Amino acid sequence: MGKASAPRRVADNEALAVGTTIRGSAQKLNLVAALIRGKKAEDALNILTFSTKGMAGDVRKVLASAIANAENNHNLDVDSLFVAEASVGKALTMKRFMARGRGKSSRIIKPFSRLRIVVRERQEEA
Repeated sequence: MGKASAPRRVADNEALAVGTTIRGSAQKLNLVAALIRGKKAEDALNILTFSTKGMAGDVRKVLASAIANAENNHNLDVDSLFVAEASVGKALTMKRFMARGRGKSSRIIKPFSRLRIVVRERQEEA
């Protein structure tokens, strides 16, 4: 018995990785994700390795996970992978308070973001 396995959310020639709690705003994360959309997987890793953006390291980890999923779980060719989708969304937000003058306080918002990367195997035209 038991529960039936969930259907795949991506096609047979695709692999997926999701970073659920990346510390930082979705707007800043989207700037880094825009650098790699549509690029070959190898080129995207190089771009993220040498990027000066703060979130490039987190995006690189999620992309490396998507490439590893494609190779190990779905038997896709790593050399023909490219970043088909890199979507960003909001996750939870931590709320903190900081003491201010005259007995007042102000709110500090610490946002988290989600990153979903889909890599696809490029088909060679004959």
